[in-house]
Amino acid sequence: MDKASVTRFAFLIIAVINAVLNLIGYQTIPDEFVNDLVAVISGAYFIYAAWKNNYLSKKGQKQKEVLEKHGLS
Repeated sequence: MDKASVTRFAFLIIAVINAVLNLIGYQTIPDEFVNDLVAVISGAYFIYAAWKNNYLSKKGQKQKEVLEKHGLS
């Protein structure tokens, strides 16, 4: 397993534990904090995805040139 898979799995376990604790009446993490955290993580992920899916970096521009050279773009 790579780092990303381990991180996703850890977040899943924490979310499940939090959900179970909320079901039995314990408020472990304030809702405002969770909402803010989700907003920050989502924003960072969207920026990362936009960067990776465009030819903005020097490496990306070189990849685009190669694709155009071979008629794949």
